[in-house]
Amino acid sequence: MQGGQRAVRARVSGMVQGVSYRVWTRDEAARLGVKGWVRNERDGSVTVLVAGADAAVTAMIERLWQGPRGALVSKVEVEEAADDAPMDFRILA
Repeated sequence: MQGGQRAVRARVSGMVQGVSYRVWTRDEAARLGVKGWVRNERDGSVTVLVAGADAAVTAMIERLWQGPRGALVSKVEVEEAADDAPMDFRILA
């Protein structure tokens, strides 16, 4: 990505489905001005792609550990990703 920009893919594990984690993630992404997507996985985890300014992406990773009320995050695995994010932040089916 261009200077000062970063993209990451994160796998969030714990009690993160059935607690509005995807909606919360979309709202947090809007607050931080990052783009990307979030989706539930069959194993009960949530995958998130976040792209944007390095500081905003770092802040989003930190927030993924919190989640909405009712979530219990046990692990956030992060890897660098290509910038294949949409122009906004979406909840994928």
